[in-house]
Amino acid sequence: MRFLQRVFLGLTLACAAVGAAQAQGQGQTDWPHGKIIRLVVPFAAGGSTDLIARQLAQDLGERLKASVIVDNRPGAGGTVGSEYVARQPADGYTLLMGSVSTHAVAPSIYAKLPYDPVKDFTPLTIVATIPNVMVVRSELPVANLKDLVAASRRPDANMSFASNGTGTSNHLAMELLKSTTGMNAVHVPYRGSGPALTDTVAGHVTTMMDVVMTSYPYIKGGKLRPLAVTSSTRSPLLPDVPTVAEAGYPGFEAMVWFGLFAPPRMAPALTDRLGRELIAVVRGRKTSDFLIAQGAMPSGIEPAEFARVIRDETVKWHRVTVAAGVQPE
Repeated sequence: MRFLQRVFLGLTLACAAVGAAQAQGQGQTDWPHGKIIRLVVPFAAGGSTDLIARQLAQDLGERLKASVIVDNRPGAGGTVGSEYVARQPADGYTLLMGSVSTHAVAPSIYAKLPYDPVKDFTPLTIVATIPNVMVVRSELPVANLKDLVAASRRPDANMSFASNGTGTSNHLAMELLKSTTGMNAVHVPYRGSGPALTDTVAGHVTTMMDVVMTSYPYIKGGKLRPLAVTSSTRSPLLPDVPTVAEAGYPGFEAMVWFGLFAPPRMAPALTDRLGRELIAVVRGRKTSDFLIAQGAMPSGIEPAEFARVIRDETVKWHRVTVAAGVQPE
């Protein structure tokens, strides 16, 4: 089953569960009883994870009538903040805004990961999924993805692609595309999407993939041209841009997801309460509208389904890293 299909199936079941649980009342736990809830973002302020977390913190705080603050703890590709949350009490007052990078990709790119992505966390729900979009500078004389792939195979092509860094989700998404299409391109890692996008605009690299929300301003401004999105359906922000599958490579999908986690061994009653509240916020009009405006797709699946997604995604990206020859750090 495709990633988005699983997310939306889980979302349907989650909505039913929210309704049933609300009918039982809120007496299972007295959380949050006036204490501050910290939402840890394991990346620097200003990025896509931080942007989504700040909106979610505001909306969750309004729903709970509690103070929810964002606590940025960047470092080592998100592992510093993730490890911090894994060591906190499972009392509902410390949450993690994790991602495909921290929980599905990290086990394959770090030789000594300081946490176990499965055992050291309580998965709560996926907040949103976002496709990558493959872009080239506007002046590049290719009409579509197949043209770019064909051009890359010419002996004098000298094609390259940028990423946010070795082992990042957009690096691995491009490696998956290369293996799917037979595209030839040399990887050029950068320290973040800003400089990578800037050099793609300048023509120092041929192409790159990045999440729609960070690429969109360059596309809208005419500096970059989108060739394809990596979701199984088209992006609402870029309705005229085909999916990679529509561009001639059936079955391709590489989504970035953002999910909420608690520390391990959380009491079932508190896990249920947290899950209900978070799903209700993600499905609420205010949060959903914000996510859609950023090019993201609201989710809100049950914890058990989220755990299955993590396991499947970990296997998928491990295969990609091995095939691409990415060595653990």
